Amino acid sequence: MTDRDDAGRSRSFPVSWEELHRTAKALAWRLIELGPFEGIVAITRGGLVPAAIVARELELRVIETISVASYDDKDRGDLKILKSAAVPDGGKGWLIVDDLVDTGETARAVRKLLPNAHFATVYAKPAGRPVVDTFITEVSQDTWIHFPWDLEPRPVEPIVGLHSRR
Repeated sequence: MTDRDDAGRSRSFPVSWEELHRTAKALAWRLIELGPFEGIVAITRGGLVPAAIVARELELRVIETISVASYDDKDRGDLKILKSAAVPDGGKGWLIVDDLVDTGETARAVRKLLPNAHFATVYAKPAGRPVVDTFITEVSQDTWIHFPWDLEPRPVEPIVGLHSRR
């Protein structure tokens, strides 16, 4: 999926490995007072890296995954739970971690499965923000976040060049 600005261009927010690590660690700082947690449920695939960082910082060793597919880099499709998490008691005492809450569709589906868990994301967009309990950075709804696992180094045009074409 690609969000577009008023002129039809994509708004882009590239995130480096260092920035993701720093921001996921900030998420752990916010969560430490809310614990202790029994374990983490990472939403795959995007939540795996932030969940690993949070798990390290909170010294959590029990990590489950839930696999949800809703869109790729081109299109939004039907939400599918590909793998559920084996977590008791509706997730009570557990922490759900994802990289981003966008529209909230994935978060709402996971919340139905684990209504008692604490839901945390690194990034949040306005439409999905009310669905999560804790997040670090808010970005506009029309921004596409490029996570480091989706990037490779290449030359890009300066921002002023993109702005002058409006």
